[in-house]
Amino acid sequence: MAAVAEGSASAAAKEVEYQAGVQKLVDLLSKLNPAAKEFVPSAAASPPKKALSADAPVFDYRSIGGGNGATDAAFYVGFGNQHRRRGNGYINQGRRRTNDRVRRAEREDSIRRTVYVSELDHTVTEERLADIFATCGQVVDCRICGDPHSVLRFAFIEFSDEEGARTALNLGGTIFGFYPVRVLPSKTAILPVNPKFLPRTEDEKEMVMRTVYCTNIDKMVTQLDVKKFFEELCGEVSRLRLLGDNVHSTRIAFVEFVHAEGAIMALNCSGMILGTLPVRVSPSKTPVKPRVNRVGPN
Repeated sequence: MAAVAEGSASAAAKEVEYQAGVQKLVDLLSKLNPAAKEFVPSAAASPPKKALSADAPVFDYRSIGGGNGATDAAFYVGFGNQHRRRGNGYINQGRRRTNDRVRRAEREDSIRRTVYVSELDHTVTEERLADIFATCGQVVDCRICGDPHSVLRFAFIEFSDEEGARTALNLGGTIFGFYPVRVLPSKTAILPVNPKFLPRTEDEKEMVMRTVYCTNIDKMVTQLDVKKFFEELCGEVSRLRLLGDNVHSTRIAFVEFVHAEGAIMALNCSGMILGTLPVRVSPSKTPVKPRVNRVGPN
């Protein structure tokens, strides 16, 4: 009987201990927020594609600065700078697109105000042509191109408004010199001369009268070859500038003579072979300014 009583006491003690444990668990659970959502790590949301090996290292987020406020701040600053740089790139790209649209609109407006004149006589000068077309409206620019000895010369005349260009079309068939000219709407705009290079003083204007502009120069021709070519045919050359790059197949040159007569004679050289190509010579709109020697830092 004593043994039975002892067993009953032990079972009762275990039951009391069990009930105390249950009550303790109930008390702990009652302190939780029943409306709180369960946190599920992103890695646990989807099963790994490959199980980790038994000897895989334990991942410690603090090893990459997870618990370091300075590292976190540096990361977010860098992240913000990256977005800022990307945003600045978008802004600059937008500005470039806006500038391109503005330039395209200005060019199209210039084309609508420009006429193309062909079959020009070699006696017609830019000044005379501009004076003739000034009866149609204010002339902004006038450019004669082509061989000065040929009736295949042509010109572009730009007006201050579209009305002047439309009126100029009525001059088609008018005889300028010895030939009737053709006047058509232009398909291109006149490439403006950089105002910084235009003559500003009386001395520079006098230099322009002694200067010619040459195109279609063979890339194998040297500056000495160009000078020798013009001095043998036209007279002494005082200054020469030969320009070119690796993109274009030919070069250009500005040749200034000692006397204005040399520049006039040089116009007759248009079409002559210089190297392996026929050179094109026309009056220059800009003087050949002397090179400025750059003084390096001491």
